[in-house]
Amino acid sequence: MNAPRLAATGLICAGLFSLPAHAATLCTLLADAKSGDILQQQGNCEQRYTPASTFKIPLSVMGFDSGFLQGEHQPALPYRDGYVDWGGDNWKQPTDPVRWLKYSVVWYSQQIAQALGEERLGRYADAFGYGNADFSGDPGKHNGLERAWISSSLKVSPREQLAFVRKLVNLELPVSKRAQELTMKIVETSAAADGWQAHGKTGMAYPRKADGEFDEEHPYGWYVGWANKGERSLVFVRLIQDDKKKPGTTGVRARAAFLEELPTLLTATPAPAQSISR
Repeated sequence: MNAPRLAATGLICAGLFSLPAHAATLCTLLADAKSGDILQQQGNCEQRYTPASTFKIPLSVMGFDSGFLQGEHQPALPYRDGYVDWGGDNWKQPTDPVRWLKYSVVWYSQQIAQALGEERLGRYADAFGYGNADFSGDPGKHNGLERAWISSSLKVSPREQLAFVRKLVNLELPVSKRAQELTMKIVETSAAADGWQAHGKTGMAYPRKADGEFDEEHPYGWYVGWANKGERSLVFVRLIQDDKKKPGTTGVRARAAFLEELPTLLTATPAPAQSISR
């Protein structure tokens, strides 16, 4: 796929800028990281959606476990002509794992995916319980290593995202401990209300219309990760969908709202007794 066509899918994964906007909350999930007890569940959290840039978290685990990623700053890969560059100047720089997550650099994700290959990516995702583990890409286009996770074949539910993140923070994924620890080190940290520190990844992508075209009026926005305050640790997922086309990035709006609402969510009426299945 050429760069203009990938760019045409919109500000799909990266959080480039944000403006206030209205959106419907499709799902909010909040659970205790240690016990797995679900503290809040709002909306339909079982339906699968494109993960967009939130896939960078499991892809990081895969990259470190496979040895393609070697450390927080290795490998530093150069930007090359022909790489997707709609993220602006921040994407046209040598990029290492920390910079990859910070600026949500799509071409760096593509380099990891191409190094691992479709079959190995699928095996990892299946072992992680990460959605449908389908890296085939768009039907008939053989582009899974470019964009399976961007409005394409890979789908994951908020509930599956939550279970994956809980395994990660408890070092329970079926990969090396080092791969999980390094992934947690490079995930961006944001200050939340009431002294909480959140660690997570935003994502934005468009649904598909019946004819296969992108529905640019109603993008999804994710924020997925974990939060800490003192000895307490939580895992969370927020998924929203804009009601019309707006400037800015839906994932950034999802993050901003969640960070502000976190203390209120913790004091609201708890979800019926249930826990995350491992």
